[in-house]
Amino acid sequence: MQTIQMSLWVIGLLVALALLFDFMNGFHDAANSIATVVSTGVLKPHHAVAMAAMCNVVAIFIFHLKVAATVGTGTIDVAIVDHYVIFGALVGAIAWNVITWFYGIPSSSSHALIGGLVGAAVAKAGTGALVGGGLLKIVAFILISPLLGFLLGSVMMVIVSWTFFRTPPSRVDRWFRRLQLVSASLYSLGHGGNDAQKTIGIIWMLLIASGHVVAGGEPPMWVIVSCYVAIGLGTLFGGWRIVRTMGQKITKLKPVGGFCAETGGALTLFIASALGVPVSTTHTITGAIVGVGSAQKMSAVRWGVAGNIVWAWVLTIPASAFMSAIAWWVGRHIL
Repeated sequence: MQTIQMSLWVIGLLVALALLFDFMNGFHDAANSIATVVSTGVLKPHHAVAMAAMCNVVAIFIFHLKVAATVGTGTIDVAIVDHYVIFGALVGAIAWNVITWFYGIPSSSSHALIGGLVGAAVAKAGTGALVGGGLLKIVAFILISPLLGFLLGSVMMVIVSWTFFRTPPSRVDRWFRRLQLVSASLYSLGHGGNDAQKTIGIIWMLLIASGHVVAGGEPPMWVIVSCYVAIGLGTLFGGWRIVRTMGQKITKLKPVGGFCAETGGALTLFIASALGVPVSTTHTITGAIVGVGSAQKMSAVRWGVAGNIVWAWVLTIPASAFMSAIAWWVGRHIL
């Protein structure tokens, strides 16, 4: 790969922009980690975000950097990466996150970033710059992750319902209020482990392109730590506009349902991270919540709300790609 000459201020600017995206990722996706535990009344919002933020950071000790490697080398041809491509990708992803946050739409920060990379790469070098195998795997998991979340969430709900069929509802509620603290923590670990690595991957890509890191090596420790801390801080400040949509508008949840949704979602994220696939935590928890609701009865799910969310999923990659292509063109004239 040819080393691209970049001034230190440009590299610093892009690293700061990447960490801003990471912070916004945590801010935007905070609802995914805390919506169920807040909407069921198990934790107050400020306690929930503090717990989720801590778990986001603790994930640094649990997950390998497989997702970061996929983002850094498995989406676009690293040979065409320069500061304009990184700038376009980040600005496009941030712009889409701001729009969806403002309107309270639980879209995917992960796919906004992937769309941003695709749009900037195509704007510079055409479709030949795309890594088909990696992108196909990511696109496939747009369907697989919510379906797996749906399956695991609904199966968990059925198992719990049969297991505690003769137990008084008040006792079940009391037990699962405690267990939901565990499931919410696991989901937040999965969220941090998958999502923080996406920003690690893009900064890693930038440092390789600028010659500060050898291709095939490991990202510097300061990159890993700063990305996990940034997403944890973002979660701490929380994306409150989306909490109500995720926690109550799709289906009404009780602690037992919240536990099943979070556990199903957490298992999905752990599997995806082990496979090195950058998935959407939004897609995953939405699928799990719908699975829990439909396991009780199909009418318990507000399918119109779920349908609107799916439309946001479909639009995220092309919309962020379009914005990043424009940002790439603007970056060519200002950087």
